Amino acid sequence: MSLVPYGLARLALFNLDAETAHDITMAGLAHTQGTPLQMAYCESRVDDPIELAGLRFPNRVGMAAGLDKNARCIDGLGAMGFGFVEVGTVTPKAQPGNPKPRMFRLPKANALINRLGFNNDGLDAFVANVQRSALRRQKNHSLLLGLNIGKNAATPIENATEDYLICLDGVYPHADYVTVNISSPNTKNLRALQSDEALDGLLGAIAERRAVLAQKHGKRIPIFVKIAPDLDETQVGVIAATLMRHGMDGVVATNTTLGRDAVKGLPHAEEAGGLSGAPVFEASNRVITQLRAALGPQFPIIGVGGIMSAADAVAKIQAGADVVQIYTGLIYQGPPLVKDAAQAIKSQAPRKP
Repeated sequence: MSLVPYGLARLALFNLDAETAHDITMAGLAHTQGTPLQMAYCESRVDDPIELAGLRFPNRVGMAAGLDKNARCIDGLGAMGFGFVEVGTVTPKAQPGNPKPRMFRLPKANALINRLGFNNDGLDAFVANVQRSALRRQKNHSLLLGLNIGKNAATPIENATEDYLICLDGVYPHADYVTVNISSPNTKNLRALQSDEALDGLLGAIAERRAVLAQKHGKRIPIFVKIAPDLDETQVGVIAATLMRHGMDGVVATNTTLGRDAVKGLPHAEEAGGLSGAPVFEASNRVITQLRAALGPQFPIIGVGGIMSAADAVAKIQAGADVVQIYTGLIYQGPPLVKDAAQAIKSQAPRKP
């Protein structure tokens, strides 16, 4: 159990600008992980293993990508009781992201809006940080690590595949799974990669390169694809068929939404960027349900979007996800949400037959 009540930390952090609070939190995690000070936020891990995509997940609650873009805090996040942690999105070259301010809280809606734009230190720094993680150096570690890859903002969309392949080459030896992020709303035209022809070309190239890397490194790393909640049933069906056709191992559903209906009239509601937190919960679940119908019972789905409570985590599994991830819920509820969600899923959520 964490020694510092999260309510106290949240009170202090929420008095700061959202991105400043984020930067302070990540710096704190980076400096305290692996030391006695991590007792301030560590939680025991619920044992609820599940096999997916050839991997053994220690439990069914993970950290979503986007919080730790540079893979600096893998050990600190792992100490919170997650069964798996996903870091990134990383791009081939370092980039500053979009101009500030670019992150906004909507507390009345338990939500965030961000337009960070894949700000990160680049692939080389990212891989070096992964290699420095104590958990990754342990031979018998059980925490799974997902590495999330994207394209640089300056790369024309027609050349996006090259960026993804560069990142895949770099992260492949160090990942338990790789997530291909084609759904951030904050990189111009990125979501166009979800369209039929573009997605077919991208995933075809990734599948080809994965075959080469698997032979080179002597291991086949599962590849997941992260999609948006702002898709209709026909689009979801096309994506599902494309995933299966190219031998992808799973899907992460979903990223942030461009919709604003649930936050109309609230301060910052009209800021550009992706909306996360409670308002995306239903849209995410709708896409998960449609994916499950299109993909069949065995295709792995990581459900993410709007999990603010243990009950939300169970509902995400009931919608069709195999495992879940949280991000905004961690900001609003703190580390205890991880254990609570994992325990509730273990106790209440159905498993695959």
